[in-house]
Amino acid sequence: MAEPAEYPPFQLGKPRFQQTSFYGRFRHFLDIVDPRTLFVTESRLKEAVQLLEDYKHGTLPPGVTNKELWGAQKIKQAIIHPDTNEKIFMPFRMSGYIPFGTPIWLNQSHNACVNYANRNATKPSPTSKFIQGYLGAVISAVSIAVGLNVLVQRANKFTPATRLLIQRFVPFPAVASANICNVVLMRHTELEEGIDVLDSNGNIVGSSRIAAKHALIETALTRVVLPMPILVLPPIIMSILEKTSLLRARPRMVLPVQGFVCLAAFGLALPLAISLFPQMSEIETSRLEPEIAMATTNKTVVYNKGL
Repeated sequence: MAEPAEYPPFQLGKPRFQQTSFYGRFRHFLDIVDPRTLFVTESRLKEAVQLLEDYKHGTLPPGVTNKELWGAQKIKQAIIHPDTNEKIFMPFRMSGYIPFGTPIWLNQSHNACVNYANRNATKPSPTSKFIQGYLGAVISAVSIAVGLNVLVQRANKFTPATRLLIQRFVPFPAVASANICNVVLMRHTELEEGIDVLDSNGNIVGSSRIAAKHALIETALTRVVLPMPILVLPPIIMSILEKTSLLRARPRMVLPVQGFVCLAAFGLALPLAISLFPQMSEIETSRLEPEIAMATTNKTVVYNKGL
């Protein structure tokens, strides 16, 4: 029986979907952040890893399909860090990411651990650096979020209607700016030590602080976009829907409709945000440190920007 067209010929270490377009990256990350991967057992993970090893060494059992191989790689990518080849603690995997619905300090503590667990880990990072980054990230993020809300509440010059509108949207700049601080402080050691950049054959060319800067900027931008579908779209959509004759005639439907809109926004927010850039980003060697540009004939190199 022919396999479905959605499962192309398997390529080890390559994404199932094209990464040159936003839509391809979106489908890839939507697949990777599948919450069902949180419940993969240890034995199933070992089976998936062994299947990929068998493929790598040309010892696959007969009858293994492309669907099974892509499924095995999905499990490995969702659970195991690409740099350290170690399991990411379950609550800190992208498939377990919970951006909202918790107290600010707890939310930002979780964000800090997610940012650290999914960083570029080509360089070892001591525990002391993690603690320093964690404290700085949580304190600054909470201060920003609380400070902006306090400012809005004390803005007496606005009319009640204007204040209500601002209060609906102030969580977005508060959370976005807090998220940026969180990412930078949790991954600041990458700026100090650099991250590995690889040539077209996967060989390490050198360690680049410039690539690390690009990685953090790209990740920070995803954290700006991340709260947008949840904090911006639902108020806009609900303000439109609440004016329709359907909801005006049936006010009891407002709450379930709002719940559905928020649930849909929540489900799409993470894959939409992290799809902005490929995980393995590309940069021209001429833009990097001179010693790295001289160490390879490749015009471009790649690096793991983290998630």
